[in-house]
Amino acid sequence: MVTPLKEEDLSKHYILSYKPNAKYAYTAGQAQSKYLLGLKEGKIYGRKCNKCGRIHVPPKMYCEECFRPTDEWVEVKDEGIVMTAVASFISWTRAKLEEPEIVGVIRLLPSNDRDFVYPGIFHRICASYEQVKSMEIIGKRVKAVWKPKEERKGSIEDIQCFKVI
Repeated sequence: MVTPLKEEDLSKHYILSYKPNAKYAYTAGQAQSKYLLGLKEGKIYGRKCNKCGRIHVPPKMYCEECFRPTDEWVEVKDEGIVMTAVASFISWTRAKLEEPEIVGVIRLLPSNDRDFVYPGIFHRICASYEQVKSMEIIGKRVKAVWKPKEERKGSIEDIQCFKVI
């Protein structure tokens, strides 16, 4: 049986002092773990679907086009084409920037001409604000600028930016 609250009980506030001892542990998963380990080695890995020929970078264990498991790991080039680019005057920490940071999507080049790499990496681009404003950067071929091997951690930050070649 549920007892209804009295009106005087509704105005009472209770303070509970408790500090949870929450500990979190998670894995990057099979696809992301291989991808991140590859970045540490200076390599970019994707997952290929042999049915449609797409190589997913970042890798996915299931093809979004065919709705089936991807088939194999492939190494793609650390070169690509700038698909989108924006100039951000706000930093990753939300601080205002005097000089903008240029970011965009780079569709990486496959290991051979029959493959199609999809969708691409969102990353920094070593370009000027004027190149973005005029849209000159769109469609340019770029190459990854890697951190020195001893500084790599297995993070997307192991690539400093993509520079026009």
